[in-house]
Amino acid sequence: MIKIYHNPRCRKSREGLAIVESSGKDFEIINYLEEVPTKKELSEVLGYLSLSPVQLVRKNEAIWKEKYKGRILSDEQIIDAMIKYPKLIERPIVIKGNRAVIGRPAETIIELLEQ
Repeated sequence: MIKIYHNPRCRKSREGLAIVESSGKDFEIINYLEEVPTKKELSEVLGYLSLSPVQLVRKNEAIWKEKYKGRILSDEQIIDAMIKYPKLIERPIVIKGNRAVIGRPAETIIELLEQ
């Protein structure tokens, strides 16, 4: 089953959802601002993406700039920050099996779905 971590207020996330919908494949939408991932789930997603936690952070968000920018944080502290403030999580994230992509650019979603 395909999963998309989606923020309906984000244009790029809506574009990603449209690509997933047009694929005709079964999928699940996770509105991660309301259904905040657990530490285990977020760690799994990071593994599927092959990224470190800091690479998944939206560093231009005010929350990041105000509370975390310039601080030395462990991976666990960064994951905790994304769970506390899910707006910090880059979006959209599309998962298929044990692989995932961040849909920026949206073409990465198409490539994942075609595999």
